[in-house]
Amino acid sequence: MGKNRKVSYPVPIREWSEDDRPREKLLKHGEHALSNAELLAILIRTGTPGRSAVDIGREVLHRFKSLRAMSGADISEFKKISGLKGAKIAQIKAAMELGRRMLSEKKRTSVPIRHSSDVADLLMPLMRDLKKERFVLLLLDGKNAVADMIDIDYGTVDRANPYIRDIIQTAVRNNAPSVIVAHNHPSGATAPSENDKAFTRSLMMAAKATGINFFDHIIIGNDDYFSFADKGFIGEYETRAIREL
Repeated sequence: MGKNRKVSYPVPIREWSEDDRPREKLLKHGEHALSNAELLAILIRTGTPGRSAVDIGREVLHRFKSLRAMSGADISEFKKISGLKGAKIAQIKAAMELGRRMLSEKKRTSVPIRHSSDVADLLMPLMRDLKKERFVLLLLDGKNAVADMIDIDYGTVDRANPYIRDIIQTAVRNNAPSVIVAHNHPSGATAPSENDKAFTRSLMMAAKATGINFFDHIIIGNDDYFSFADKGFIGEYETRAIREL
């Protein structure tokens, strides 16, 4: 019989040199000194027998290929990775969402909204990679700056179901003179559906009846967007609303 072969197991992170441990390395040299796998390891915190948190972080990156793809991945995809359970997945998803909000926050200042591209720049980081439809309401102040952004609905992979009454009541309750609405298409395509067009027409009618300025409806896709105002629909619907009131 041959000799028993000894298997070498990876050394746990706690036994690494202090300069090599992700958390200590970050505190000593700053977060910019860490690789993506090391940053993920800090969120993952602990490994499994035979695998460090850094090893799990590397597998996460290998599976999703990019941080952007990882940020848009469903929780079920993370559960397929050995060593990732509920708490660790929640920490990773929370960190990714904070990153998305930070990117959007940079765009959200007291500067007035002047073009559809201003809205797209604000919402693209938050909505372009979502796997379900998210419908948001932007409340504008008297200078057309974004005073608040409110989630109206978060739907299935097919469509959100925003309620026009809720949108109008929210605008009135917050004394917003003007509004913009937006939602994403998980498919990445930006062409409006017939339901999108019908909804926009109805919202224009309701806004006109209550004296609220309805500036635009933006559809967010994959690094692209559709503006009802830019394509002339808002002007058309407004004219129709004035005739019918």
